[in-house]
Amino acid sequence: MVNLDGSPLRYNKNMLIKDSQFQELLLSFSQETGIKERKQIEEQIWKKYGTENTVLVLDMSGFSLLTRKYGIVHYLSMIRRMQLTVEPIISGHGGMLIKFEADNCFAILPNPLNAARAAISIQHAFAASNLLTADDLDIHVSIGIDYGKILIVNNEDMFGDAVNRACKMGEDIGNADEILISKEAMDLIPKEAEIEGKPIQVNIGGVSTDAFQIIYKKEEESENK
Repeated sequence: MVNLDGSPLRYNKNMLIKDSQFQELLLSFSQETGIKERKQIEEQIWKKYGTENTVLVLDMSGFSLLTRKYGIVHYLSMIRRMQLTVEPIISGHGGMLIKFEADNCFAILPNPLNAARAAISIQHAFAASNLLTADDLDIHVSIGIDYGKILIVNNEDMFGDAVNRACKMGEDIGNADEILISKEAMDLIPKEAEIEGKPIQVNIGGVSTDAFQIIYKKEEESENK
């Protein structure tokens, strides 16, 4: 993975957690030896930064191949187009962009239905734009969605099991043009919304987990792929 300037993406603790109070609370937690005191600090962190939300994580496909074949500038231009396409769709479905990181997008949405609809809109937007671009500039993404209790810090980063699972589905498990959603999130989508999903099993952290692949393409579109 790379930053937008083409440099390698490296872990940076100051980039990861920018909130000084959050940093201090984490340090206090790690230095505290008492179980009761640790629990109090943990509760303080969740009270200030915790929320229940729907997480959407998007990953662009083909980084290594496209970069080797066409160069980093070529791929960075595709990342920029991805960003300009995705952000208004997220906000248009009531969501909030948390961050763009390399060729990934991290966002939260008010509920799993909005997240599913945003993901479908994103996939349709890229399918349409790909009709107008040369094959080497076509953008394909995979998207993971989960719902749960997470920590949001300064609206710039987020942490939690739902984030980890959405990342795993969006970045590692999902193929190009796929939308994967956890069973927990899918169960919160009303039946009348007519979001169709194919049941699948995904392996996350060595644990087999129920999930769904959202079906958004018409039959003739799928057959032409």
